[in-house]
Amino acid sequence: MTTDDRFSVNTANVFLTGGTGFLGRHLVPRLCRAGYTVRVLTRHPETHLWLKRYPRIEIIHGDLLDAQLMHDAAQGCRYVVHAAGLFRFWGNAADFDATNVQGTENVLSAALDAQIERMVHISTIALIGQPDPDNVMDETYPANPVEPYQRSKLRAERLAISYHKDKGLPLVVLRPGAYYGPMGEYAFNRLFFTDPMRGLIMQLNGGRYITFPAFIDDVAQGVMLALERGRLGEIYNICGDWLTHKDAFDIVCEEAGLFSLRPPIPGWLGIMTARVMTAFSQFTQREPFWPLNLRSYVYNYWRVSSEKARRELGFVPTDFRKGARQTIAWYRAGKPDHLPELEC
Repeated sequence: MTTDDRFSVNTANVFLTGGTGFLGRHLVPRLCRAGYTVRVLTRHPETHLWLKRYPRIEIIHGDLLDAQLMHDAAQGCRYVVHAAGLFRFWGNAADFDATNVQGTENVLSAALDAQIERMVHISTIALIGQPDPDNVMDETYPANPVEPYQRSKLRAERLAISYHKDKGLPLVVLRPGAYYGPMGEYAFNRLFFTDPMRGLIMQLNGGRYITFPAFIDDVAQGVMLALERGRLGEIYNICGDWLTHKDAFDIVCEEAGLFSLRPPIPGWLGIMTARVMTAFSQFTQREPFWPLNLRSYVYNYWRVSSEKARRELGFVPTDFRKGARQTIAWYRAGKPDHLPELEC
């Protein structure tokens, strides 16, 4: 279903931004199966024909920076899920701020004007920036972002919380970990699935660093639970159990039947290589293969707790081996743009 410039009042339960992104591809089916009618914001509806597989979808053609469009799209909706955002390991700080901060404010303002019953804002655990090297971190651990994406997401999260505290917007914040799973090829998927499956494993310092994976369908599960029972004004970490890079590579290689040769790569060499590649990218204007901003994500010990979400929301994360198995199956099926098991 498509729309013109006029939106029918009371035809949609949920206004969803980011509905055609990595998370959106898993969230749309869950919302449809739950009986919601969904307005899906997308800049390029012509490239997302998979949406036609789902009933009760209303497509909104546009982007977050159109404040009037956001206002109109939220009208008549009971809920708003703000899952859109710009995430890269390389880029201009102004671009991150425009999408992640100004775009978020446009959605927050629209949700407030529409007098929605609840909004779920998708933030990120990564805004911590500098994780504690020794202890487990929960939602109270202080944020110290170290690169443009993280800074923009912290500003967006604080803005969202201020709309709740100062203006009464009924809001729940989710902080997912590093997305992985079917229908994604960037970040964690690339480092732990795409590259190993083509024979490249970048295991630094013996693989002792710790990562914080979030199976993508678990994040969609978290959104559904937050809509149903999340406490207003609260922040919830959404991720699986942490594991070392070595353990993650071991599991992926075992499940994919890969030869797991891993030449020893000292941390200093990875940093030096990233510096050179990032400097060269200033001339190519293309994201380098190994961006320097990866330091925060790769060279740290991300011991993140999702205990609060498990306790209060009933969140149950997927075991990494099971998630890896499903991800590998998607790759080997030719990376389809939809999964039959997700259809309504």
